[in-house]
Amino acid sequence: MSVTQQQVLDALGRVASPRGVPLTNANVLSAISVTDGKVFFSINVDAAEARAWESVRAQAEAAVRAIPGVGTAMIALTAERKPGAPQAAPAAHRHAHGVQPASAHRPPQGAASPMSKQAEIPGVAAVIAVASGKGGVGKSTTALNLALGLRDLGLRVGLLDADIYGPSVPRLTGINEKPQLNDERKMIPIKRFGLSIMSIGFLVEEDTAMIWRGPMVMSAITQMLRDVAWGTLDILVVDMPPGTGDAQLTLAQNVPLKGAVIISTPQDLSLIDARRGLAMFKKVNVPVLGIVENMSYFQCPKCGTRSDIFGHGGARHEAERLGVPFLGEIPLHMSIRTTSDEGNPVVASEPDGPHAAIYRAIGTKVRDQLQGAIAAA
Repeated sequence: MSVTQQQVLDALGRVASPRGVPLTNANVLSAISVTDGKVFFSINVDAAEARAWESVRAQAEAAVRAIPGVGTAMIALTAERKPGAPQAAPAAHRHAHGVQPASAHRPPQGAASPMSKQAEIPGVAAVIAVASGKGGVGKSTTALNLALGLRDLGLRVGLLDADIYGPSVPRLTGINEKPQLNDERKMIPIKRFGLSIMSIGFLVEEDTAMIWRGPMVMSAITQMLRDVAWGTLDILVVDMPPGTGDAQLTLAQNVPLKGAVIISTPQDLSLIDARRGLAMFKKVNVPVLGIVENMSYFQCPKCGTRSDIFGHGGARHEAERLGVPFLGEIPLHMSIRTTSDEGNPVVASEPDGPHAAIYRAIGTKVRDQLQGAIAAA
């Protein structure tokens, strides 16, 4: 059944704003995107009123999800302080009617820590992030093959592609199907290579530009964590977007991460960015499980000559300097690249090969650091 934008507007018209005005008349809705049963939009309000609007956002999401034919609804609440807007007035001077400012909802001692919203994902023993300070270092390929290496160690593993702007996992796994919904209207992850896999790329076309602001990205990541029927997993590997922005903070604030794996190439420029990523995780109290040096060296498949194209050993030295584990070196090799492009990753397609052994060795070091969390689940 095809869902129309008018159906969405009709549903939203039955949701009232905090002042009692129908949501469609409150001048707060962004453009509404409706594609193949997937509905995306944001509610844009002043920062001083954000807390009073959160329940409205939830009601709007429920109303849209109730429309026949809607499979996915991602609705973000965007809150910005208007230029020149005054700070919230003291409690004694607030009006008794209308929407109260955000400060009215805060404890008198000040705002609660953002980490206070962390909650475990039911059935998932440990969530780890695979991250990099910059793009182009092979993070997604490493995340997928690491997940497969952990699978080969007898663990139940899931993979979440949290790169909203540039999801790579659909191409790396060869998955082009859409996730189904269970009776609780949660998305069922796609099963491939013995992994439970979810990506925003399963919900949008490959060439679709995700022109989303930060709150929309945060909402999408939250939904892929909470509105997916992950089942029972020992480890959920999260392939993060590059950098140290909204996606990383959203993940750290949503779930108690058991650790982060930093991917870098050997050269100084990549290591500088890796250092920033490592510092970010330490600031939000996420343990760093270690650093992986990807594209560490090139070994000619014909003559066997080794070339350190990007230098060599930089990540190992950085790990030693920062006092974090060094997890291993992954070579720059044609088979890793071709199997990734074909949607048949090297650990799955060449399980007895030398590269699969490298990923499994890295997986062993990661597993050993997570034994306590896995055993306690």
